[in-house]
Amino acid sequence: MIESLVRYSRVLEIVGDILRVRVVGSDGEAGGPARFGDLALVENIDERQSLAQVIGLERDVVTLQVFAGTKGLSTRCTVRFLGHPMQATYSENILGRVFNGVGRPLDGGPDLSADTKVEIAGPPVNPMRRLLASRMIRTDVPMIDVFNTLVESQKIPIFSVSGEPYNNFLARIGIQADADVVVFGGMGLIFDDYHLFRSAFEDAGVFGRTVMFVNQASDPVIERLLVPDMALAVAERFAVEESKRVLVLLTDMTAFADALKEIGVAMDQVPSNRGYMGDLYSQLARRYEKACDFKGAGSVTILSVTTMPGDDVTHPVPDNTGYITEGQFYLHEGVLDPFGSLSRLKQHVIGKVTREDHAQVMNTMIRLYSAARDAHQKKSMAFELTAFDERLLVFGDLFKERFMNINVSLPLEDALDLCWRTLAECFDPEELLMKEALVDKYFPQDVRKQRQGAEQDAQNSEPGEVA
Repeated sequence: MIESLVRYSRVLEIVGDILRVRVVGSDGEAGGPARFGDLALVENIDERQSLAQVIGLERDVVTLQVFAGTKGLSTRCTVRFLGHPMQATYSENILGRVFNGVGRPLDGGPDLSADTKVEIAGPPVNPMRRLLASRMIRTDVPMIDVFNTLVESQKIPIFSVSGEPYNNFLARIGIQADADVVVFGGMGLIFDDYHLFRSAFEDAGVFGRTVMFVNQASDPVIERLLVPDMALAVAERFAVEESKRVLVLLTDMTAFADALKEIGVAMDQVPSNRGYMGDLYSQLARRYEKACDFKGAGSVTILSVTTMPGDDVTHPVPDNTGYITEGQFYLHEGVLDPFGSLSRLKQHVIGKVTREDHAQVMNTMIRLYSAARDAHQKKSMAFELTAFDERLLVFGDLFKERFMNINVSLPLEDALDLCWRTLAECFDPEELLMKEALVDKYFPQDVRKQRQGAEQDAQNSEPGEVA
């Protein structure tokens, strides 16, 4: 407590938003009371104060990242260490509230200074307290629910590129997902994107179960590193103490990685790959590994956005992310690509907590859509098409329209029924190569008869051969 009142004034240099100060404790120990990750209060000669975080320790030199930036900061400023890391407010009162990257309210709501504070960036969960993923999170997005099911405690990114509607898509999942609490973390957002998320949650009537941590593009870079930790610390508390099913939405993790790179360069660290630091993998893993289904409590599920510069999946951020997460959703040209997307945990729920025909429908639809793409390639190369190829082309168009469009919203059971209807509109039961019991139970024979009748009418209406 006494150490937290001591001020240090031997500022060595100020580079960008980085401040280095020499610190020697009262007992002569190098570094004094400074600890990695702790907060410090920097007071300028004009008595203006700003928070900073300890991001480097080297003997008696402490490196601080100043949240508000160092513009106008004098080398005659003083530094006081607070003795604790960054904290986030946690209570039922934070639901429906918006905070910035350092946890201060942005919405002008009631004061929360008396509410409980929790430290961020804690250790990952003890593996003995984890449960095997076994529960589905419904999103009402057919390309997710039917073909790449989202599972509680899963960590999965949306791979996309600039210009794609990934933020609109993420907001819609936050609205439609059957989670108890949604915690949103935005990094480097322009104001329009921030307003999109907030207005979408408010208009849908789900803002009361949502907590938002937002770092805008004009805010300090260091806050982008704190936003995921803030969001995950709060989510973990809701899951453990309130037994809530929490969905964490993060966008954009590439902006988070770029902030790591910028700070690493300012600290004279040696870059590893395309300017990113060598610890990029561990920095991403520290956040993603917070996803967990807690034994005897709730769960934390992480759905993030990772933009790929130049649509390059080998870029260091998506490349490292792919080794950490349990699959990915690949969003391009406004649709979820069924071949680029993958959920490695879907087998834990498909056919077990979902309908018995789920697995067969999923596999058949993808197999036939793959054949439809081959048929389309044959057509584009002017090869002769069979009658089955023609039906495959029709099926491929229906599949794109009814399922791949991210604006389509259907409950899982309705989506499965629509799959059966789509199959019946294009194929006969024996062409599906599915289990006979499932075909007898779910195949809509009335749709098949309508199709056959339409085909017969088309043949009868064709002009006869001229003698």
